[in-house]
Amino acid sequence: MKGQQQHQQEEFAPPLLRLLLVFPAINSQLLKLILSGFLLITLGVIGGGIITTSYLNSINPAVLIQLRYNILSTAPPSPSPAAPLNIPPPPTPTPTISSPSPPPPMLAPSPLPPPPTPAPTTTTTTTTTTIPPPPMPHMQGGLMNNVMIEPSMGANMHDMTDEELLRKASSMSRGKGPEERRVPPKVAFMFLVRGSLPFAPLWEKFFKGHKGLYSIYVHAQTLHPPPHHTSVFHGTTIPSKAVQWGSMSMMEAERRLLANALLDPSNQRFVLLSEACVPLYNLPSVYSYLMNSTQSFVGMYDIPGPTGRGRYNKRMRPQIEPRQWRKGSQWFGMDRALAVEVVSDGVYFPVFQRHCRPPCYGDEHYLPTFVNARSIGGRNANRSLTWVDWSKGGAHPARFVRQQVNPGMLAWMRNGGGDRCTYNGRNTTMCYLFARKFLPNSLNRLELYAPKVLGFGR
Repeated sequence: MKGQQQHQQEEFAPPLLRLLLVFPAINSQLLKLILSGFLLITLGVIGGGIITTSYLNSINPAVLIQLRYNILSTAPPSPSPAAPLNIPPPPTPTPTISSPSPPPPMLAPSPLPPPPTPAPTTTTTTTTTTIPPPPMPHMQGGLMNNVMIEPSMGANMHDMTDEELLRKASSMSRGKGPEERRVPPKVAFMFLVRGSLPFAPLWEKFFKGHKGLYSIYVHAQTLHPPPHHTSVFHGTTIPSKAVQWGSMSMMEAERRLLANALLDPSNQRFVLLSEACVPLYNLPSVYSYLMNSTQSFVGMYDIPGPTGRGRYNKRMRPQIEPRQWRKGSQWFGMDRALAVEVVSDGVYFPVFQRHCRPPCYGDEHYLPTFVNARSIGGRNANRSLTWVDWSKGGAHPARFVRQQVNPGMLAWMRNGGGDRCTYNGRNTTMCYLFARKFLPNSLNRLELYAPKVLGFGR
């Protein structure tokens, strides 16, 4: 019985003790090495626990709680200890000892997420602002994309002579082909200026947000100051020549503007403006008015007396007869068909170049006479789109200074300035889209009243 108990004690003795019992002659130095290794392993386990505890304490408590919740909810149940061994549990069990293995999936993303910052909001805002604005209702079907990549401005310079330019413009189609229908038709705003654009800031606000509905052409030998590279007027100057008031060089410049604008097949309406002109309506209203009109806008009047018929030169016969002689405003609006006819004219224009001298002024007589002689009257509204004040008489209209600009005056001009007219056969008081002659010192007041009265610049 005593021998049997001793056998059982040896069977359940710890492995290290059994090793000592089985090998009583083991060297004492080897025993020290084994004990030293065991001690090092124990210290490593304790050090790892301390480091792990320190790291976990540095984590945001909310994140740590979430990690613990995920670990406990996803970890499989701990296996039961093997029955045959009958090893008693350690005195202080911990989750690390009872867990079958560390949870690497949850501890792998060790870097903590950055603290909340406004960065995501900023990114979202920036992305939203870089998205181009939605197209206007009449520009559906992907037309905006075609317009956005079309270099309609900034490519007005070329090395053609006037003869080559007019010949090329005369051969251009009238914009009815499939290529021209791919993009929305545009209005060509043609500025005949002496050398500056004092109302450029006002026009900038007029054009803002409507890219693809307009083209800009500027005739000026030297535009000073040069437009900033962000301006809508940047790169819009065409090859220009000197212009002298009262001479046919004025009309040559107008034809030069028309010819350059005709090179863009999408230009379907053409408006001539000066540096002293300002818009009376916003661009969508002007665009709709011009595009929906069935007529061009060239004023032509049969005026008796020295300022009308008295300016006719008999040397203009037989190409131009006295009954065909007309007078009208220099500032016109016309469709593409009439523009092509004007730049293609090889009959009447040469006669004016040879025989129109003061008191004959080509800018007042050539276009009205040409339209009348060509029997284009049915396609013409016989009026200008630019309001001017001739009430004071003289060779030039009245000029408006800063003190005269007020909401009442602008509203009166928008309402016809005391005139009535017809639009597509119907009576209306919306007769003028532009007005002149404003002095540069009136810019600030025009910008001030534009949002309230003119409908743009907010």
